[in-house]
Amino acid sequence: MDAEQNIAEIQWLEHVFALPDTRPLSPSDISAANRRHDEMLANSPWFRLWQRYGVCCRSEAEGGLRIQS
Repeated sequence: MDAEQNIAEIQWLEHVFALPDTRPLSPSDISAANRRHDEMLANSPWFRLWQRYGVCCRSEAEGGLRIQS
């Protein structure tokens, strides 16, 4: 085995994986991110107020979580 080649390949892979992903987000990516965000904030009283009084800018179809009180 060529150790130097292995090291070079590993460094190349590290470089490739460190680059930002420039692909555009799909609607399902956005929906999943919105759902995770809403689930993370579901217990926040401010977030619940914003959703209850319609300040939330996303509809349920876009992945908005409706919290029942």
